[in-house]
Amino acid sequence: MKLYSTNNKDLRVSFKEAVFNSMPQDKGLYMPVEIPALDADFIQNIEKYSLPEIAYKVASTLLKDEIPADDLKALINDAINFDAPAVKLDDKTFVLELFHGPSLAFKDFGARFMSRVMAYFLKDGEKLLDVLVATSGDTGGAVALGFLGVPNTRVTILYPEGKVSPIQELQLTTNGQNIRAVEVKGTFDDCQALVKQAFADAELNAKFRLTSANSINISRLIPQTFYYFNTYAQLKKQGLTDVIFSVPSGNFGNIGAGLLAYKLGLPVKQFIAATNINDTVPRFLETGIYETKPSTQTYSNAMDVGAPSNWVRIMNLFKEDVEELKKVVTSYRFNDEETLAGIKEIDAKFNYVACPHTAIAYLAIEKFRKEHPEDQSATVFLSTAHACKFPDIFPQDIAAKIEIPEQVKALESKPKHADKLGVDFEGFKRYLLEN
Repeated sequence: MKLYSTNNKDLRVSFKEAVFNSMPQDKGLYMPVEIPALDADFIQNIEKYSLPEIAYKVASTLLKDEIPADDLKALINDAINFDAPAVKLDDKTFVLELFHGPSLAFKDFGARFMSRVMAYFLKDGEKLLDVLVATSGDTGGAVALGFLGVPNTRVTILYPEGKVSPIQELQLTTNGQNIRAVEVKGTFDDCQALVKQAFADAELNAKFRLTSANSINISRLIPQTFYYFNTYAQLKKQGLTDVIFSVPSGNFGNIGAGLLAYKLGLPVKQFIAATNINDTVPRFLETGIYETKPSTQTYSNAMDVGAPSNWVRIMNLFKEDVEELKKVVTSYRFNDEETLAGIKEIDAKFNYVACPHTAIAYLAIEKFRKEHPEDQSATVFLSTAHACKFPDIFPQDIAAKIEIPEQVKALESKPKHADKLGVDFEGFKRYLLEN
C-alpha cells in the first residue's frame, strides 16, 4: 500500500511510514494511491461473513502485503473484539450501536486497531513513540484505553477545559501509566491546532518521535470502514439492500470512512452528514463557499468542530468535484433545542435512549424522508456514544432509563490528574520539552 499527501500527489510513502508520521510535513493528509474495489462475490455474499472476517477482507484489500495475513487476522481479532449491532426500531429504521467497546464510543474501532498496528510495527530498542491527540470528547478516552500499557509509547491527550462531559473527562484523566492529559483553556479547534503545530515543528520532531491518534492518522480511518460493511451485511440478511446512512459529523472522520467504504465498493445509496450548529460543511454544500469558524459549544460536544480536518480527504475522494459529491452526500444542521426534541421523540416513538449525537443523526434521517417521501430505502443512523456519558442533557424521566456500565462506575473512585495549559503553542512546546 502506497500513500500520497493531499497537498502533494507525487509523494509516495508506505503504510508504516504514514502510521508513524501521521501527517506529511506539507500539512496535507495521507490518502491511498489506489483504492481497489472489493470483489463482487464478496459483496454479494457479505451476509455470510462475521465482523472480524469482513474486517480482515477489507483491511487486507487495502493494505495488501503491509502486514502478513496471519498477523493481520490476529491483530483484528484482538482489536475488534466487541459487537456493532444494527438495532431495528421499525421496518425501515435502524440504529447502529457503535458504543460496545471499552470506552463506550465508536472511536474504539479506530483507536484499538491503530494502537495494535503501531505496537506491531514498533521494534525493541526503538525510540519512544510519542502519541499526541486532541479530543472534543470521545477520541481521548478511546485512545487512552487503546494505548494504556502498550510498551514504548507515551500518549498526550489535549482536551478543552469545561467542554467535555464529566464521564469523558474521567476517561481522559484517570489512567496514569503511559497516558497523560492536558486541559487546554480553549476550544477543540485550539487543541487540534496545537497538535498540528507540534508535528510541523522542527525542534520537536528532532527530539521526539511524534505521531497522532486523531482521525488525521490513516490507521484510524481504515478500521472505521469495517462497521459500514458489517451493517450492510446485517441488513442484507433481512432482505434490505437499499441503504442510507446518517452519520453524526464533527471532524468528518466517521463519514469519511463511510465514503472510503463506498469507494471500495459498498453499495450505499446515500450518506447524510448530520451536524450541530458547527455547520461548516452544510454551509459549503449550500453555498459552495468553504468557510471555517471558531467552534461553538453544544450538547453534542464531540461534534463541536469549526474546522473539520477530514473534509480535505472527502473532497480528495471525489477529485474536488462538488457536484459528484452532492450526488452521494447530503448534509443538515440542528441546534440544541432540536437535539433535545429529537431525544424525546426517539424515546416516545421507540422507547430508546439516544445520546445527543445520535439524536442529531436521527433528525437528519427524518428531514431527508420529508424531503424525499418517495424513497423507501432502509435508513441507519449511527449511535456514536453511550447515553451515560451525557447525564446532564436528558430530561429526568429519560435519564432514569439509562443503565450505567460497570466500567463507568469504576472510574468514579479514581483520582483525576490533568496538567493545565493555555492555547499558545510556545507554552505547549515548552511543556513537551520539559516533561
